[in-house]
Amino acid sequence: MLNKLWGLMIVAGICVSAFNGSIDKIGTAAIDSSKDAVSLCITMLGVMSLWTGLMNIAKQAGIINALTRFMTPFLSYLFPGIPKGHIANEYIATNIISNMLGLSWAATPAGLKAMEYMKELNGKSNIASTDMCTFLIVNISSLQLIPVNIIAFRSSYGSASPTDIIGMGLFATTISTLVGILFSVIARKRSS
Repeated sequence: MLNKLWGLMIVAGICVSAFNGSIDKIGTAAIDSSKDAVSLCITMLGVMSLWTGLMNIAKQAGIINALTRFMTPFLSYLFPGIPKGHIANEYIATNIISNMLGLSWAATPAGLKAMEYMKELNGKSNIASTDMCTFLIVNISSLQLIPVNIIAFRSSYGSASPTDIIGMGLFATTISTLVGILFSVIARKRSS
């Protein structure tokens, strides 16, 4: 469906451009956008490699396991259907930690693995469990202490102060995460 929508918008843009006599601007914009996209990808690749490498070092050094143990009471409260010591808790903690550091690309694989294990705990049902829904809400709300992606984007596009976003980003993601957790807790209690 989304592909059809994008296709329709592209065709509409070309038709309007041809009608207005500015079809030549489409080619110029496509080439300029392609250059910007490649440049941005190279910038993001460097940032992604650095932080993903640091996450792997943290995992091998036992930091992720220590943070998982520290987060266990919180995880047990939010996800009561997951047994203590289950591997899903480690992947959930890794996902949350990655999101807190603004590393959504590192959070995604951990989130997918957490969902796989939660699906097993849910009897491989095609209907999401309450724990799976709670995890999705927490993952989407994504508390970020360091919004690495936004800082990299701002830096790539020439911002004089790319880190100015940290304070407001922390405020906004704290509010969204607290609201998400509150919603999950209330929904869990109402469904019981």
